[in-house]
Amino acid sequence: MRQQLRPWAAATVLLLGDLVASRDAAGAAGEGLQVHITCFNFETVQVTWNATGHPGTNLTFFYTFTRGAGHRPCTNYTLWRGHTSGCLLAARDDILYFSIRNGSRLLVSRSQWLSDYLKPGSPKDVHFRWLQEDVLVTCSDLPYGGLLYEVQYRSRFDAEWESREATTCNVTVGGLDTQKCYSFRTRVKTTEDQYGPHATPSDWSQVTHWQRAELRDSCEEEPGPRRTRFPKFILISSSVTLLTLCLLLLSLWRLQRVKKLLVPSVPDPKGKFPGLFEQHQGNFQAWIADTQNVVVPLAKAGGLEPETPPEEALLIHLLKTEPEAPASSGPACLQTGEEEAPGGSPQLPPQAPQGGDTVFLGDFAFVMSDNSYMML
Repeated sequence: MRQQLRPWAAATVLLLGDLVASRDAAGAAGEGLQVHITCFNFETVQVTWNATGHPGTNLTFFYTFTRGAGHRPCTNYTLWRGHTSGCLLAARDDILYFSIRNGSRLLVSRSQWLSDYLKPGSPKDVHFRWLQEDVLVTCSDLPYGGLLYEVQYRSRFDAEWESREATTCNVTVGGLDTQKCYSFRTRVKTTEDQYGPHATPSDWSQVTHWQRAELRDSCEEEPGPRRTRFPKFILISSSVTLLTLCLLLLSLWRLQRVKKLLVPSVPDPKGKFPGLFEQHQGNFQAWIADTQNVVVPLAKAGGLEPETPPEEALLIHLLKTEPEAPASSGPACLQTGEEEAPGGSPQLPPQAPQGGDTVFLGDFAFVMSDNSYMML
């Protein structure tokens, strides 16, 4: 019995050894190849690999969904830097059998449930129904179970999103302030007990903004009365303008001082000499002659007395001794300032001038009073 079983046992051991050897060789060859699988809503499967250990090499991908059937080559590769880096397949909820080769050399050979790498589709036809301080969020349910529908919301004053979940796409969010604007977004998550730890949530839906059951474009600026704030831009602009104006006035003031220091002001002769330029075209001699001739008549014509007392004429007495004449002829004297006595009365001898200081100029003597002047 033992002798008859020996050839069969040997054959079995050889087959198992070949299988183990082939698996070890594939595992050793694929140690540097990282494979990532994503099943998009049971519609499309994307298998990607990181061929860092095989740079510049086009790896080939073979797959099948039936155990024991022949593998088919991938017809829709994804490229990275001109070389194959993944494959896109039409998916279904089944087991994927695949292998990756470098030419004829086997690098990876695996079989995986696609549900373990599920990524559900984003919620569609999302609707919001407001009920006073609550809002009911609904959308279309996906055709398979084991999912959680998540709704997140926050106001412009909240730092973090708040979340609500339900097993169906019928989620109620309560306790909202009707005066605030809220942002909402939704997604679908998988349960770990049914799909495993490698499944990923769907992408977030488009963010929408609501206030008092009204759809808004943004929650950045909420309508309604708010406390007015003095804009910082206006404050800065006013300060800069005021500072610039002060500097300009200071510069003009210093410029005027420098101008007065370098170029002294010249008085306008029109104010000091009226009529000099209007009537005499700047002829100073003609202006003097004209003004001296008109000052006294104008005063008399206006009936005004001059402020200064009248000036006395300068009396010039010539003191000159004549040689004595014969007694018959009588003394002969030069009389100045007096006329001959009427009636041929005898002339009186000259008397010394009275009433002021006497100024002698050569042979002439001048009697000066307080109200007299002398012209030479």
